[in-house]
Amino acid sequence: MSAYWVLTIILCIAAIGYFLGAQRAEAQSAAAHVARNERNAGPAAKIFAHSLPRYHGWLVVIFSAIPALFLVLVFSAGSSFLVEQQIKSQLPPEVVQNGLALGLVQNLAEAIDTLGYADRSAAPATYTDLASAAAARGLTLAPNGADYMIDIAFAANAQANTARIVGAVVAVLVALAGAAYALSRIKLRLRARNQVENVVLWTLIAASTIAILTTIGIVLSMLSETLRFFSEISPLNFFFGTVWDPRFGTTGAEGGQFGLIPLLAGTLYIALVSMLFAVPVGLMAAIYMGEYASSKVRSVVKPLLELLAGIPTIVYGIFAVVTLGPFLRDLSAALAGGTPFIQAQSVFTAGLVMGVMLIPVVSSLSDDVITAVPRAMRDGSLALGATRSETIRKVILPAALPGIVGALLLTGSRAIGETMIVVLAAGVAARLSINPFEAMTTITVKIVNQLTGDLEFDSPQTLVAFALGLTLFAVTLGMNVYALYIVRKYREQYE
Repeated sequence: MSAYWVLTIILCIAAIGYFLGAQRAEAQSAAAHVARNERNAGPAAKIFAHSLPRYHGWLVVIFSAIPALFLVLVFSAGSSFLVEQQIKSQLPPEVVQNGLALGLVQNLAEAIDTLGYADRSAAPATYTDLASAAAARGLTLAPNGADYMIDIAFAANAQANTARIVGAVVAVLVALAGAAYALSRIKLRLRARNQVENVVLWTLIAASTIAILTTIGIVLSMLSETLRFFSEISPLNFFFGTVWDPRFGTTGAEGGQFGLIPLLAGTLYIALVSMLFAVPVGLMAAIYMGEYASSKVRSVVKPLLELLAGIPTIVYGIFAVVTLGPFLRDLSAALAGGTPFIQAQSVFTAGLVMGVMLIPVVSSLSDDVITAVPRAMRDGSLALGATRSETIRKVILPAALPGIVGALLLTGSRAIGETMIVVLAAGVAARLSINPFEAMTTITVKIVNQLTGDLEFDSPQTLVAFALGLTLFAVTLGMNVYALYIVRKYREQYE
């Protein structure tokens, strides 16, 4: 039984339990109403003394769905672990040490399941014939497999199917038992609303915790691989090196140079150029829309600006490499009398295109902040004789400064983390240069380059990507800390 059908059955049980719980609550409420009237005890409303009937229905959903779904996750993870251990126990000892063999058998088991072979007798006798049958169905198997792996794969599939069936039966039984238990607890004085709200509260806490745990997991995973990289490459050579030449190979770090300075300089340089273009344009657009534009003009201009944010970055990159880059090169050639001083792929080209992409980020966020400034501050300034432009410069912008700093922070983080525009518009040349008309590259581009190809995953040429990622994380974290300092400083002044 597939996980899809298990989830469907559990959700159906929960839905039926909701209606049964609500109806049972209504029935008990009606019975209490009749009993009170018969005793002349005064009218009674058709509600529970503490909770409405729908809360009892949701309580049935909680008792039936949550434990069952948790069991589905446990069985799914546990069955994968047991199958992996079974495969390792059946592989020869000299092969178990090779992680590629384990992955090969797992892929083979998936291919057998996709091809629909019920048992070993229905499958081809040799690995070569099975690979040919898989290729005919559009599946690819590694060419270095052995015949004995077929038997191991069938045994693994059998154990996985057994685990899925057991897990499905147990989960459905737990859902039924939970629904029956919750229905039996429905009473007039049951505080169902409190229990439901407690579950919702803990769900919200868990959702908030996921973001923190995800960040911690990302940092720890990058940190572990970064330490492996620094065990082979000196941190001083990495952080203070001025030459980037990883020399792709499988023999370790022989002759390779992993200097961070050219990549960090290119990242900050391109981000700076894009910010120099996006911030003035976006901020002036926000001021116009918030203070000068009529409601009709604002309703048209604001959606058009925000439409730029929905364009994929690859489209901006294609525009840069096909249209803007050649145009700037030809224009510089015409101005210089034949020799262009602007390369088609350059810091200026990438920064200009990225700036266009970042305009809606600056304008939309800044506009929301400016319009949130209390109207009384505007009216007070105008009443004292200030002009509208003086009010904007001396009252509105200082009051909105914390929010504008936050908008610029988000813009800077977006610029530092951009990849597609840079790789197409700025090139992949890792060099130190102050000339914005030459090609440079960024950390994100090199992370992609180092993690693609046929390199061994434990080589310095691949592990350096984690060191680059951790460095980029530290840079953005520093920007956040500094921006928080600025926001708090000015917020204290205006509050």
